[in-house]
Amino acid sequence: MSATIAAAASEARGLDPERALALGRDVLATEADAIRALLARLGAAFLAAARALLECRGRVVVIGIGKSGHIGRKIAATLASTGTPAFFVHAAEASHGDLGMVTSDDVVLLLSNSGETDELVSLLPHLKRQGAKLIALTGNEQSSLAQAVDIHLDASVDAEACPLGLAPTASTTAALALGDALALTLLDARGFSVEDFARAHPGGSLGRRLLTRVKDVMRTGDAVPAVPLDATLAAAVVEMSGKGMGMTIIVDAQRRVGGIFTDGDLRRCLGSVRDPGAARVAEFMTRHPRVIGADRLAIDCVELMETSPKVTQLVVVDSERRLVGALHLHDLFRARVV
Repeated sequence: MSATIAAAASEARGLDPERALALGRDVLATEADAIRALLARLGAAFLAAARALLECRGRVVVIGIGKSGHIGRKIAATLASTGTPAFFVHAAEASHGDLGMVTSDDVVLLLSNSGETDELVSLLPHLKRQGAKLIALTGNEQSSLAQAVDIHLDASVDAEACPLGLAPTASTTAALALGDALALTLLDARGFSVEDFARAHPGGSLGRRLLTRVKDVMRTGDAVPAVPLDATLAAAVVEMSGKGMGMTIIVDAQRRVGGIFTDGDLRRCLGSVRDPGAARVAEFMTRHPRVIGADRLAIDCVELMETSPKVTQLVVVDSERRLVGALHLHDLFRARVV
């Protein structure tokens, strides 16, 4: 325990800003040192563990209790979300029926800083009878768990960051970091992609950003404001007003996009038009509007809309530049893409 941490633990006192910052920095330094020390110990055991997890035909079963249990849940969740099927089993529940979840095709990862946690040690004979491969992540290479399993990962630390030297802090940080190292090594070995990650996170904002396509949110059919090239300005204004997108698209006989007529175009031309029923919208439309393909990611629309000058609508076209849909910024908000 460092002098700063020991001094902070010596007596109860109110929050002193200088002491608080010193202690906070000492805690962070202690935990950073614990992770840094793992670098030198990463070797054959880590490779063996990664290979066993990669070749696992079943599931990775992470078992722990107490603070190690909380870390175990996070490791299992990280493995599962990065391409390695995994789930967590609480050590106390394991001996009351949950061992039935473990099969001979599984790999069991046991977490215990001491390596002597009774609830985990007592499971060893039963797990061995199940035939699953066993990996232990502990802070004690001479512990019962470390000696009994197939592969041991050393996550020992020189000191906890707790001022009392009691609460698991540096040790849990080291265990979590080692679990992350395993998960991301496996991610790389599996060739796990951004699209794979998105499919594992369909309910969150990241999944929506990586999975939602333009075709999933664009307006189609009669909801798309469009008029022919020879339409009058008056007809364009009626179409624009009726569809509520603040614009109408101008198309030729083959539905190829020739331009777009927006609220801004309308304001700019009003002073020069005497008869909206005779004037042609093609004279006032914006040629070469911003377009996007239906299979592009919806999030790509944001970059196109933000390009100067900013716009709030996009025209969706096929490879022949034929109109297939339209998109408003509000559609992206409704889909919670932005």
